[in-house]
Amino acid sequence: MKIRWKTACFLVVFILDIIFAKTMYLSYMDVKNSLFLPAGADEEAVDEVRRQFSGDKQIALTFDDGPHSVYTPRLLDGLRKRGVHATFFLLGENVEGKEAIVKQMDEDGHLIGNHGYSHVQMSKELVGTACQQIEQNNRKIEEITGVRPQYLRPPYGSWNEELECTTNMTVVLWNLDPLDWKSKNTKKVARYIVKHVEPGDIILLHDVYPSSVEAALEVIDTLTKQGYTFVTVDELLID
Repeated sequence: MKIRWKTACFLVVFILDIIFAKTMYLSYMDVKNSLFLPAGADEEAVDEVRRQFSGDKQIALTFDDGPHSVYTPRLLDGLRKRGVHATFFLLGENVEGKEAIVKQMDEDGHLIGNHGYSHVQMSKELVGTACQQIEQNNRKIEEITGVRPQYLRPPYGSWNEELECTTNMTVVLWNLDPLDWKSKNTKKVARYIVKHVEPGDIILLHDVYPSSVEAALEVIDTLTKQGYTFVTVDELLID
């Protein structure tokens, strides 16, 4: 009986220690996030301090093949609500008729890159043909946003040095691919990213699938709690 009583007391003390430690940690985070901020500091100042304290846990969400008439606006709404910026590599043939979505994307502060005019393997195309596709899409995006894309993601990641010299654009690939286009499973995609992500990762997703949009927002909510911040590709490369 005495042994059971001692065991019960030990468990109670152990649980109280955990609760106390968690309370102290949350209090520490509140103090840390408000450190060096004057009373009444605006939200931008608070966000900047939080970003500084997050260290180097920055990652970039990138989306290929859009825009989609339904799923891209849904994604933009979710990103806006969370205060997150992402990078979109647009297909020229999908931009046609969706100029308003691209304009909103730009106004929301996202980085817009070039994914070619159609989804072809550029390294197998003649240099002139591939560059014509890239330039056609650059002009289209610039007409909408007033900004000429500086970043290019070739479909399938297929590229060669000859094309790079001709286009004079920065080629951006990726280092974390959850194969969202293959599984089309929100939970599976989100779990894969959360499990394998590391600071500095460029994550490949596609905003033409509802499952990918839902997974992206779920990942943001989960990783934000783990101290990650989401930046555009240019911010990640500059840092």
